[in-house]
Amino acid sequence: MTDSFAARLLAWYDDHARVLPWRSDSSPYRTWVSEVMLQQTQVDTVIPYFERWMRRFPTLEALAAANQTEVLKLWEGLGYYSRARNLHRAAQIVFNDLSGKLPEDLKTLISLPGIGRYTAGAILSIAFDQKQPALDGNIRRVYARVTNSSAPIGTTSSDKHMWIFAESVLPDTRAGDFNQALMDLGSAICLPQNPLCDQCPIQADCQAFSLGIQHSLPVKRQKAPIPHWIVGAGVVFRDSKVLVAKRPQKGLLGGLWEFPGGKLEPEDQDLAACIKRELLEELAVKVSVGEPLGTYSHAYTHFKVTVHAHICQLEPNETLAESETLRWLHPTQLTDFPMGKVDRRIATKLSEQYQTNC
Repeated sequence: MTDSFAARLLAWYDDHARVLPWRSDSSPYRTWVSEVMLQQTQVDTVIPYFERWMRRFPTLEALAAANQTEVLKLWEGLGYYSRARNLHRAAQIVFNDLSGKLPEDLKTLISLPGIGRYTAGAILSIAFDQKQPALDGNIRRVYARVTNSSAPIGTTSSDKHMWIFAESVLPDTRAGDFNQALMDLGSAICLPQNPLCDQCPIQADCQAFSLGIQHSLPVKRQKAPIPHWIVGAGVVFRDSKVLVAKRPQKGLLGGLWEFPGGKLEPEDQDLAACIKRELLEELAVKVSVGEPLGTYSHAYTHFKVTVHAHICQLEPNETLAESETLRWLHPTQLTDFPMGKVDRRIATKLSEQYQTNC
């Protein structure tokens, strides 16, 4: 590794840094929010969410004072909702227990919900100008090529060596710019396929390029087959209102609202039987299953679903009262409740049908 590695990378960054809303003001709070949003999400997707977020929650105090429903509603569509729940909870901890200031030491920062080593390193280097390395997906790819690493990327063994390397090349000054330069380099130059090596400022330090194997790196882990689940969802009407249920805080889509239902099991004769069983198990009510309201497919990180929604009615003499986790809503009220993508599509269809019939 040449002594000018960091200098050349920073010089490139000075000329080619992306103009991003969180970089115009790299305060700890704004840096933290942006880094959480950017986890597993593309920059172009994040930008409008970040701007809306900052209009509604311009300070850590504003976020800490908000209710979870409002936080999740603003996050709706960005996915990986545990990020929003953790961000909200961490803001409350910082405001209530840490004098309202994001901690400046690595140990305390990592103790907060949703902040791991990468996010902490990014916050400390960018917002606090500390000499801390960072290691996101783009940086891993750059380092895998620079060091000619044949270890599958993202594994414990690979990350151990990459963190050591990241610390070894980190400059004494401008650590935040250095980390962001690596992020930008991975985004614009050191691409997953067809890297633009002729434009790379650290080409001379790249072992993969010198060996002509940059297209073969990084090595990816073998992934298990992704399961595909068939799901039945009951759109239960009572007069002109429809039932929605709040999902448990822990787990997939925690805290969001949904049309109740679940996976088709081997013992279910058909989707109608699946919906009847799920609502009896979850809500202790019997329903009759009527006409379909559409089929909706969606891919999550570790599985895929095809959701079959059906209009349902409570059986005679069945009642279901509202509670903190159950609501009877007019179709026009559904936009006020945060939902996952599939349930939002169902809600949109209900709203469109209502408007058509008015």
